[in-house]
Amino acid sequence: MNALPLILTVFVACVVEAVEALTIVMATGITREWKSTFQGMAAALVVLAAVTAAVGPAVSDLPLTALRVVVGALLLIFGLQWLRKAVLRATGYKALHDEASAYLREVAAAEAATKESKRGVSDWYSFTLAFKGVLLEGLEVVFIVITFGDNQKNIGAAVIGAAAAIILVTIVGIAVKAPLTKVPENWMKFAVGVMLTSFGTFWGAEGAGVAWPGNDAALLVLVPVVALVGAACVFWLRSRKITGTAPAKQSEVVGS
Repeated sequence: MNALPLILTVFVACVVEAVEALTIVMATGITREWKSTFQGMAAALVVLAAVTAAVGPAVSDLPLTALRVVVGALLLIFGLQWLRKAVLRATGYKALHDEASAYLREVAAAEAATKESKRGVSDWYSFTLAFKGVLLEGLEVVFIVITFGDNQKNIGAAVIGAAAAIILVTIVGIAVKAPLTKVPENWMKFAVGVMLTSFGTFWGAEGAGVAWPGNDAALLVLVPVVALVGAACVFWLRSRKITGTAPAKQSEVVGS
């Protein structure tokens, strides 16, 4: 595969994770204390570095065929989950993920929490909240980078995509000093769901012995097909909603 599609796929997926991490960090730092928030971020980054150093080489040592089967299955599971949620949100059956509302919830929780000094950290609440937020979103970034990079034998391109996403979101977040509420997050998640599902299908089948026509060029057909199926689901569910045969609307799950 050419490096550019790999970089763009990882970039879009990591932008979503970076925006969610930024929301938590901004709410905590502005409402509580930046020093403890940065300490939590730093601790999370250390853990992520250790996880990457431990898991990365282990994944790279796996036989390529087995790696593609396992990673393909995992990407397919994650991709279908992202795609399903994006379709449900696009059709109104699931509430849209609202970064502004998420930010306000984090602010309210931060304001209500008591300040406690522990283990050399002046505000333990800020530390733990930033640590958990950055760690959880960061683990998803690590997973995306390792799986995509190892499968294409181009970790460097995957790292470039992830780093570009994190840097861009951080710069914009610092500039506006607010969560990125204008980012079309649901459609980005739809795009990521399409990409993960397509790559998962491609790699899983390839690992199982399927010879795709045109090799990597088959993705140029597979990705649009998955996108069209997702779009068809959106139109179908919207038509059901208009005719009154729609299922009950699902409630939003924070962080999903």
